[in-house]
Amino acid sequence: MNILRKTLSSLAIAGLGFAMANSAAAEEKAMATHQQAQQLQQPAPETAAKRAPTKEELTPVNPNLKIEAANEKFAADFPRQYNSWAKTAEQTEFHKEVEDDPRMIVMWGGYAFAKEFNSPRGHIYAVTDVRNILRTGSPKDANGGPQPMACWTCKGPDVPRLIAEWGEEGYFSGKWAKGGAEVVNSIGCADCHDTQSQDFKDGKPALRVARPHVLRALDTVGKTFATSDRTDQRAGVCANCHVEYYFDKSTGANNVVFPWYKGRDVDSIEKYYDEIGFKDWEHSISKAPMLKAQHPDFETWSMGTHGKNGVTCVDCHMAKTQDKDGKVYTDHQVVGNPVKDNFQNTCARCHDQSQDTLIKTVEQHKADVREVMLKLEDQLVKSHFEAKTAWDNGATQEEMKDALQAIRHAQWRWDFAAASHGMHMHAPDVALKIIASGLDRVADARAKLAVILSKHGVQQPIQYPDISTAEKAWKVMGIDIEKERKEKEEFIKTVIPEWNKEAISKGLILTAPPTTPAK
Repeated sequence: MNILRKTLSSLAIAGLGFAMANSAAAEEKAMATHQQAQQLQQPAPETAAKRAPTKEELTPVNPNLKIEAANEKFAADFPRQYNSWAKTAEQTEFHKEVEDDPRMIVMWGGYAFAKEFNSPRGHIYAVTDVRNILRTGSPKDANGGPQPMACWTCKGPDVPRLIAEWGEEGYFSGKWAKGGAEVVNSIGCADCHDTQSQDFKDGKPALRVARPHVLRALDTVGKTFATSDRTDQRAGVCANCHVEYYFDKSTGANNVVFPWYKGRDVDSIEKYYDEIGFKDWEHSISKAPMLKAQHPDFETWSMGTHGKNGVTCVDCHMAKTQDKDGKVYTDHQVVGNPVKDNFQNTCARCHDQSQDTLIKTVEQHKADVREVMLKLEDQLVKSHFEAKTAWDNGATQEEMKDALQAIRHAQWRWDFAAASHGMHMHAPDVALKIIASGLDRVADARAKLAVILSKHGVQQPIQYPDISTAEKAWKVMGIDIEKERKEKEEFIKTVIPEWNKEAISKGLILTAPPTTPAK
């Protein structure tokens, strides 16, 4: 815990230094937007809904909502924005995270993430990557495969188009493969803009959230999109996808819900999940009722320095830039690391420090978060194997209940910090606090398990399996990875071309989504 105290102290000093170094212009902007941004931190109003929608409350078919999902159709009228968006195709590289860190294979035992989890890359690959990843399986028809239709929900503007055409119940019902020939345009124009409006045609942003479940979530925290100011709308469009969510099965339709009814921090979301008895899955060896964080970027951004001072996702990741003719426009390439790759258009507009100084600061934050995160991973892996050993030696459900709940809470905190893209940058102090609370809970879990193991005559420490490589970890967890890969390869060769052919024949796309090898 010494490193944690040192790191939190250094972060506080660094944060103070950053604030003092801001230029007069940045301070003036912060003063102007601070009161608005602080509203993001407020608890949900008493009048907000305190539950997920019922089946009857799901949005019906809406023939008046028109969505043009084909991104290529906007290239001629908005060449600068379109061409910069197309540059996300240059972001071909990604890392196979579970192969780099086999602990994840154990922590996600019994869940599809244990098969494959990769780092994110350019928006243009959103459809390609969800098709290719092992998690979606290799369905042969519209009713096959392990995943629900909801797994498409963040992948592109065909999603709000289908919700408008089918209604939420129609869209969220059925299997993922049902949307294979329908969700074919990657994240693009109509995900964030009302492309049918006159404002858009006149070159104005015309920001819009067209997914009903996102609008409901923003209403819940008192940030109704239609009446929000520019700052909140710019953040709200990113909340289409960069958020924590779960699939609510109570309607029978597997609809997407943001768990913000008690707040958006890690503890409030956990409390909500506990109260409704939700679990994403039961762990295959520990039998703990697990939660899987998605990508709570909006939540963690709003808790960090930039979010509290009205600096939005767009300001850093889609900053204004000039073309060779001096025309100013919003760069849609969505830069992943503004400090390194777009410093002059982003950080330098507020900070007086050199690029080298800020790069070193951010890299130190990342290293500090990573160091304690791996410590938590090591403890979680041991807790899962210790729970398995307890079950194998006759432990009862009543004996195990509290220990399993502590594992659930500990891993939820690890996942919340790990799954949030760039939390070391957005809110490093919050990340460290979350991980520290996870270490506390996993220590509680292991202490309880030690008592149970002793009661059942198990000599401690137990023998932990070798999971030093992904291949060894997959074997320990009973995953036939070669079988999964062969089935996926066949799926990519035979099923996806048929999806593309059908989509082109319907006029949904002009060209098929890109295909690229891993790395």
